[in-house]
Amino acid sequence: MQLADYIEINASLIVDGAVAFAATQAPDGVHLDAVALRDHIPEILEAVVLDLRTSQDAQAQQAKSEGRATPPDGSLSAARSHGRLRAKGGFNVDQMVAEYRALRAAVLRLWAADHPVTNNAIEDITRFNEAIDQAVAESVADFSKESELWRQVFLGVLGHDLRGPLSVIVMTSELMSRMTQDIPFSEHTDRIIRSGQRMSKLLDDLLDYSRTTLGMGIRIVRTEGDLRESLGEEIDLLKAALPSVDIQFDATGQTRGQFDASRIREALSNLVTNAAKYGDADAPILVALEGSEDAVTIAVRNKGAPLSSDALAALFDPLKRGPRAAVSGEQASLGLGLFIVREIVRAHGGDVIARSSADTTSFTMRMPR
Repeated sequence: MQLADYIEINASLIVDGAVAFAATQAPDGVHLDAVALRDHIPEILEAVVLDLRTSQDAQAQQAKSEGRATPPDGSLSAARSHGRLRAKGGFNVDQMVAEYRALRAAVLRLWAADHPVTNNAIEDITRFNEAIDQAVAESVADFSKESELWRQVFLGVLGHDLRGPLSVIVMTSELMSRMTQDIPFSEHTDRIIRSGQRMSKLLDDLLDYSRTTLGMGIRIVRTEGDLRESLGEEIDLLKAALPSVDIQFDATGQTRGQFDASRIREALSNLVTNAAKYGDADAPILVALEGSEDAVTIAVRNKGAPLSSDALAALFDPLKRGPRAAVSGEQASLGLGLFIVREIVRAHGGDVIARSSADTTSFTMRMPR
């Protein structure tokens, strides 16, 4: 008897054993009924049986053994659905993979007990292991996607809920600051305000990151306006906030268009602040706005040590900070500044490019007008 026929005949016994084992893997405090535990295990076995009965070439065999095969019709496989449901059910990835180990062991143990080892049996066992390996790869991939999705939902809810009480703290501190001007307490209230504003900025960054990771993108509201005026105002604010930094701004060409000026100001602020932190303190930061018939470009350049190709490639990755951050002592950051710059530009239908030469680093944002 071929292994495919054996699994088909004994499917009920194998599935019952797999479900019983899955019950032992359920997280503490999570009670799943038999239907929830069973979910896609019968369909996974059916897929294995179908695979065993399907001829394959060497290329297909290698792809499957490496977990790179895809369903022939491009549909969501039972193994992928199994991974998602286990993530929703509170299982961790080790518990889910343990189910596959138990399923593999149960089938091979029953098969070996009833059949002598022959060349055909060895080929069946090899094909069976490849099919299980493919199912594990699919389940783990979708388990990870589902877990990341719920992690981002949690971060988004957390950030949203924290903004309420934080806003109360900041507004109350501002009121206290106005009431305590020119008395000994004013310095302390100002410190509370600055800390609250910094926390608010971190929460805003976290919410933007969560929205983007969930596939929602950064929200922008386009209005007709002139970036020459908006960015000029932002440069004035940056000069006040960074009095020791020489920031030079130049604007040329057609700079009116449909933009979310507030978001673009945020992107510019992130780039200039980044340049001030990591660039040459004695050299100016050059900001150039240039408009053409169909697009605007905003370039921020600063002198400083060159960035390696690896550092450039990872600049816009979220939740990462460059090696200079540790040297500069910069810790009050989530490492989302450049990621948010990229997402703001993308939301405008544009792109941002970073370049680093022997002594100059530049960021260029290009967006359609």
